[in-house]
Amino acid sequence: MHTSLRNKTIVITGASSGVGRAAAEAFAQEGAKLVLAARGKEALAETVETCERLGAKAIAVQTDVSKIEEVDKLVQKAIDFGGSIDVWVNNAGVLAFGKFDEIPADVTDQIIKTNLLGYVHSAHSVLPVFKEQRSGILINNISIGGWMPAPYGTAYTASKYGVRGLVEGLQAEVSEYPDIHICALYPGFQKSAGIQHAGNYSGIKLSTPPPAFDPRRLAMSMVKVAKYPVQSTYPDAASYIFKKMYDFFPGLVRATSAYAMRLAMKFANKAPVSEGNVLEASKGPMKVHGRVLVRHPEKVARYTAIAALGIAALIILSRSTQKEKR
Repeated sequence: MHTSLRNKTIVITGASSGVGRAAAEAFAQEGAKLVLAARGKEALAETVETCERLGAKAIAVQTDVSKIEEVDKLVQKAIDFGGSIDVWVNNAGVLAFGKFDEIPADVTDQIIKTNLLGYVHSAHSVLPVFKEQRSGILINNISIGGWMPAPYGTAYTASKYGVRGLVEGLQAEVSEYPDIHICALYPGFQKSAGIQHAGNYSGIKLSTPPPAFDPRRLAMSMVKVAKYPVQSTYPDAASYIFKKMYDFFPGLVRATSAYAMRLAMKFANKAPVSEGNVLEASKGPMKVHGRVLVRHPEKVARYTAIAALGIAALIILSRSTQKEKR
């Protein structure tokens, strides 16, 4: 573990906006040496400048993680810059909303290539480095989407379920290396710019639904995992509660979320079809935060958590009653 990240070499993919940009800033404040990767050259350069203003050494490596040869080059650039790779943060991701059969096949394919194969490529390229060093931490930002589906974001769901399988398989494989850690984060919805970059085939204007959380909070969770690695963590209580709700009521959760999306597509403000940043780099806004559906998502998150805890209590009470009757 790295109780101090000063002068440690950290690679972050998807660092040009949203959670990745927040993570870059958080690790910069720890004094790490940063290797920042994304497809967008200009936005990536802006992230580097921000990190340098925070006192960190940082370089930008324009990278499309869906292409293994570009990931291999990223690994070599990181070693040349830092002498080693101490932490690798898998974070690059894209998504598209809409009916699965109405989203073009090339868009669906690219979601899988970026979200799943991008993580596969990174792991495949950096693990030999970790094994040679006999140490290293691979942090994978998966999202609660790795445990429960997002109707009308089916390709995204498939990619996240796949990443969870990748992570759990690798955790078993590296168990003979006590100082190599494969870590997974399962956060809830983020108030990031990601939703504004998404492909949109839903016909409505997209905003992050509640409960949504500050990407900087997730970034701090990444820093904590880099210092004290654990196999899996839930950066916000809501994501863990939603996972448990899905464990108990999978059919109800699927039906409810699908119905809510259908209502939105029927009544929400309309928007034109867009492939977003799926097939090419985002054009903006390249910020940490993005558009949310409600002005105070933290309050919604609190009330949702309270309601979910109430449901969990009812489940436990119901099961206890059933056992007593037996």
